[in-house]
Amino acid sequence: MTVEITIGVQNSPREISLESDQTPDEIGAVVAAALSGRPTLELTDVRGRRVIVPVASLGYIEIGSETKGRVGFGTV
Repeated sequence: MTVEITIGVQNSPREISLESDQTPDEIGAVVAAALSGRPTLELTDVRGRRVIVPVASLGYIEIGSETKGRVGFGTV
């Protein structure tokens, strides 16, 4: 199961998108902790890459629902 996360950064036309193995509630807790006084938001994607964004630069964070892994070559 993975969760898609989209982060909007102020003054940047591009979004940051990543997939995480954490639940939406766990991700929400990390975001809430960052917004309550930490200088950065740090998330890790399914490939082990770390994404670090300064909290002052956050525009929005979209947390998707849990989805099962994709299998096959066609679209469903």
